[in-house]
Amino acid sequence: MREGTAQLIRREDYAAPAFWIRTVDLTFDLDPAKTLVINKMTVEPNAEQPGAPLRLDGEDINLLRVLVDGEPVSFRTEGSQLVLENLPQQPFHLEIRTTCAPEKNTQLSGLYTSSGGFFTQCEALGFRRITYFLDRPDVMATYKVTLKADKLKYPVLLSNGNLVEEGVLEGGKHFAVWVDPHPKPCYLFALVAADLVRREQRIRTRAGKDHLLQIYVRAGDLDKTEHAMNSLIASIAWDEAKFGLSLDLERFMIVAVSDFNMGAMENKGLNIFNTKFVLANPATATDVDFGNVESVVAHEYFHNWTGNRVTCRDWFQLSLKEGLTVFRDQQFSQDMAGSRSARAVKRIEDVRTLRQLQFPEDAGPMAHPVRPDSYVAIDNFYTATVYEKGSEVVRMMHTLVGDEGFRKGMALYFERHDGQAVTCDDFAQAIADANPGSELANRLEPFKRWYAQAGTPRVTARGSYDADNHIYTLSLSQRSAPTPGQPDKAPYVIPVAMGLVGRDGRQINLQLEGHLNSLGHDTVLVLSEPEQTFTFVHVPVEPVPSLLRGFSAPVVLEAEHSDDALFTLLSHDHDPFNRWEAGQQLALNRILAAVRGDGYIELDARYLHAMREVLRHPELDAAFKELVLTLPSEAYVAEQLDVVDPQRIHTVRESLKRQLAHALHEDWIWAWEQFHDNGAYSPDARSAGHRALANLALAMLVLDGSLRQNPIWPGKALQRFKDATNMTDRLGALQALVNAHAELAGPALERFHAQFKGEALVIDKWFTLQATAPEHDGKVFARARALMQHPDFTLRTPNRARSLLMALCQSNPAAFHRTDAAGYVFWADRVIEIDGINPQLAARLARALDHWRRLAEPYRTAAREAISRVAARPELSDDVREIVTRALQD
Repeated sequence: MREGTAQLIRREDYAAPAFWIRTVDLTFDLDPAKTLVINKMTVEPNAEQPGAPLRLDGEDINLLRVLVDGEPVSFRTEGSQLVLENLPQQPFHLEIRTTCAPEKNTQLSGLYTSSGGFFTQCEALGFRRITYFLDRPDVMATYKVTLKADKLKYPVLLSNGNLVEEGVLEGGKHFAVWVDPHPKPCYLFALVAADLVRREQRIRTRAGKDHLLQIYVRAGDLDKTEHAMNSLIASIAWDEAKFGLSLDLERFMIVAVSDFNMGAMENKGLNIFNTKFVLANPATATDVDFGNVESVVAHEYFHNWTGNRVTCRDWFQLSLKEGLTVFRDQQFSQDMAGSRSARAVKRIEDVRTLRQLQFPEDAGPMAHPVRPDSYVAIDNFYTATVYEKGSEVVRMMHTLVGDEGFRKGMALYFERHDGQAVTCDDFAQAIADANPGSELANRLEPFKRWYAQAGTPRVTARGSYDADNHIYTLSLSQRSAPTPGQPDKAPYVIPVAMGLVGRDGRQINLQLEGHLNSLGHDTVLVLSEPEQTFTFVHVPVEPVPSLLRGFSAPVVLEAEHSDDALFTLLSHDHDPFNRWEAGQQLALNRILAAVRGDGYIELDARYLHAMREVLRHPELDAAFKELVLTLPSEAYVAEQLDVVDPQRIHTVRESLKRQLAHALHEDWIWAWEQFHDNGAYSPDARSAGHRALANLALAMLVLDGSLRQNPIWPGKALQRFKDATNMTDRLGALQALVNAHAELAGPALERFHAQFKGEALVIDKWFTLQATAPEHDGKVFARARALMQHPDFTLRTPNRARSLLMALCQSNPAAFHRTDAAGYVFWADRVIEIDGINPQLAARLARALDHWRRLAEPYRTAAREAISRVAARPELSDDVREIVTRALQD
């Protein structure tokens, strides 16, 4: 089938290939303008498809010759495929010679150049831009790679696996030969040839084997690699201790490159990273950056087993590796955080990301199951649904079988499937089979609806208390709205972790009717029908239900809690997540009331008192306080509304923030004085929490000072900006000025740029800070548009383009959604412009208008016109066309 001009790929059409490629011997003679690639393969016919032609994928490469068992053969091309017929029906040798032009590859897919070096990105379909191949993940082969290049220009030559030979060639060239003994799909192939420096360290694992770890960066960045190395060492140790999974190569390498479409790539033994997720020192990176480096390094290393040793049968199974590995990196980061409170903060941050990115995706035109049924461009499905929601599906399995049960399931998964390309069903089956009699094993088929159905289920909870008999009855029901192609949904299996809290703060023992034993203060109810009722006995007082503790399922909970109940949970719930959730819900209720009403909001004394209590609470961690006192984002508020007026939401939220700043003025001063001085920088969770709360307090004080025309706190923020000894505090002070005090912000921004003009990742922050400032009278939009002409801005570097364009169009609703439609015109122009350079990047930007149908007028009509203008261009890439076509479909 075809959708527009592009082929629609369906999961149900999967068929094994007509041939298998068992070994690959690649030789690269690297030249920016014309790289020669000699590809020698051992090919084996699939006995189940005798006589079928061999169809090899290729794109933007020049074919020189084709040999079968050393002899030239005839061939033909069909579209982008090379077709060979009448091939031997036993294993044979196939040699293909091609050339490509890496310096012209602005898509950054395949082999390309960046900052004078060669790099690759082959996931998902980049290998076909290097050589003709069966470019699909179920074709797994062992690789030998020979790299030849100018020794002076490219002294470092790297590929997957183990280095087996290197030496000097004539004409100033040198070579290196790498062998990867583990069969892998071609999307995990990688090479690097560049002038780089390295940090390295030797380790001995629990298995008693020695390994060499190396991180390669450009000269001048070596001092920013210590944290990444420490994170890698910690990841290796954690995976071996947690799951018994050891490093399986002599060495493990990370290479940082500034031009990269993704965050990082888990190529076997040679991970290629966006510099953003490798480079970090206190002077240039924030606490958030340090945390991201740790989690992304862990994520890519964990792929060595969950993605590399066991990979995907087809790209519909992408969450098999990504959802599982996100869950693993989240677990790792929680363990690295240490304390129970720090672990809770990490969980809250992950849920906030899920709600801000994935829940809107589930409610929009690009809604798709964790395991999609079809796609036009697979690059469009590297989504929050596949990654973050996929992680939540794995987390629910973990909840249903327990920590030890999950470890047993992982062990069985690798015992069954090591070295194979498999499906999401295979993983779920392994976890269930390792835990017979578990809730997962008993409900496996309905549980797998999480993989098959799109959309976010809504769980409604209603409780009633019988005071005479001390019985509490909890009724839970679930429903799911239609999504594209799925009008009706079957019930999900939803684990609901819960407890009961007395209004006096006591945690109530749980005992279900008909059961002899108490469950303690926590239990997990399993909602698997459209509606179920659970009856608790021996409940001494009327309780407040604390539901979905730890966010035990990716659902929207409709608990109909009164303010009294929410204040009880905020003050007394032992579950940190639900304590935070209660605070967020209290703020959200007030914002929504104003947005749906006349736009006026005046915070009540009880809410302000509760926020003051949180801020000054002697036992709560600073990081947790900062999360509670940070208001729900404008995007999250918009998700609660059927008709969205971005300007109205912005006005109401800003009003609430100003009132919080003013009413808690003395409390913010207390918080600033208590937490702003942390001594020598450390990225540990406690120190980072102190900085986060101090910077929030400073921002509130600057905001209040600016409104009162009191220069004291803006002046203190400026001094803090100048004197800060780390980027977290410097950027926090600068953000406080940019968001609230334009007079001082201008000179501070100039000073910041001058100080860090040689640090690309810091200048990215400089662009983003200006693009995401609160909008006032169109000034932020005008500034962002003007920054397009800045000498440091370029559309060809994804990080830089994202730092301005994504920040404006996806993270600043009030600046982007304008009544004069200028934001939409700007968006359309940029999508079209970038599509000619880098379709993957353009498609990401195109999704800024996924939810145009829910906008109020005049935004809705103007947005549709902008999308239609993009869709009308005949030369659009498949990536962008799929996004805008789905957005316009009724």
